[in-house]
Amino acid sequence: MALKGRDWAMVLCGGIILTIGMGARQSFGIFQKPIAADLQVGRELWSFANGLAMLLMGAAAPFVGGLADRFGGARTVFGGAVLYVLGMVAIAFANNGLTLIIGNAICGIGISAAGLGPILGIVGRNVAPANRTLAFGIVTAGGSFGQFAIVPVVSILERRVDNWHTTMLIVALGSAIMIPLVLGLREPLRAAASQATAKALNWRGSLNEAFAHRGFWLLTLGFFVCGFHVAFVGLHLPAYISDKGIGLEFLGLKLTAGELGGWAIGLVGLFNIIGAVLWGWLGGRHQRKDMLALLYLLRALAFAVFLVLPLSPLSVLLFSATLGFLWLGTVPLTSGLVSFMFGPAYMSMLFGIVFFSHQIGSFAGAWGGGRLFDMLGNYDAMWWISVGLGLFAALCNWPIRERPVPRLAPQPA
Repeated sequence: MALKGRDWAMVLCGGIILTIGMGARQSFGIFQKPIAADLQVGRELWSFANGLAMLLMGAAAPFVGGLADRFGGARTVFGGAVLYVLGMVAIAFANNGLTLIIGNAICGIGISAAGLGPILGIVGRNVAPANRTLAFGIVTAGGSFGQFAIVPVVSILERRVDNWHTTMLIVALGSAIMIPLVLGLREPLRAAASQATAKALNWRGSLNEAFAHRGFWLLTLGFFVCGFHVAFVGLHLPAYISDKGIGLEFLGLKLTAGELGGWAIGLVGLFNIIGAVLWGWLGGRHQRKDMLALLYLLRALAFAVFLVLPLSPLSVLLFSATLGFLWLGTVPLTSGLVSFMFGPAYMSMLFGIVFFSHQIGSFAGAWGGGRLFDMLGNYDAMWWISVGLGLFAALCNWPIRERPVPRLAPQPA
């Protein structure tokens, strides 16, 4: 069964909103060293501000998910997009650490409301069950395309403008495009009617059902690791490459170490366009929990190989491409598993809880990277922690029983 015209419009608008929102968010690693130099502080300040934003993004996710399930996803996404842009404007005019932290906090709450949970909930309610995991993969790939298209441009812009305030303001103004795209997420009446007649619990019953489910907690625990990996790499890989002085010169193309860091994150996004769709497709044909275990295992292997190989422009690009293939493939698999086990009626809220764990991991990866760097002068410990956590996540997902809760099981005639 193929996606229908209205479904495609919803998937594309949701994907483009994530393209802009997540792409701009992933560019924040470019500002790590300029902000530290401008404010004469270590890397922990910007790392903590970003980590706090990710933590608030996760803390708000169950609440904005509940609002989206009850009052409409499009309204929730609209409000989130406005907050997100305002937060970036605040960061652009910041001249002290407190304003940076407040601006990041506003961004975190905003992107939570205009992010994966509400958008995937809208898609899940409107796309046929057979196509949901694939649709989730396409939407998720939108965020990756933004990472590819936006982060390298921001790195070049920052080098040429040589003023992080101006660069951040340009990113904020460009992100305002998210707001009118919300019109494409308005749900038709059939979605509301089908949700009202679905055999579903109220939100309290849905929470109790999920909290009593062992697989829900294993899935939530594994998603913590995804957040740790994504935040650490996204925020600290550009600085790591710059610290090592790894530039690139090939066929007349010259990239400084700072620019190569931006292109490395962009390459992660490019290959995740393929990875997110492919893992979503695989999740429709194989058990999603098995695919998640395999993905986390491959991530741990990718980190280990990157550390063992001599650092060079080639190893950076190969690592970025490999990690991109494994980057956000967890999202269609995880969200698809939540929808499959508990149904789509309260998916935004339940995925929001799982996503909160992801963002706790993001806080640990973002802030921990800056903290350990300021303590040890390098990122070595964080890289090996990432390897161990990848193995841990694979072990969490493997024993999950992939089947609907009894409430959703077919009833005998």
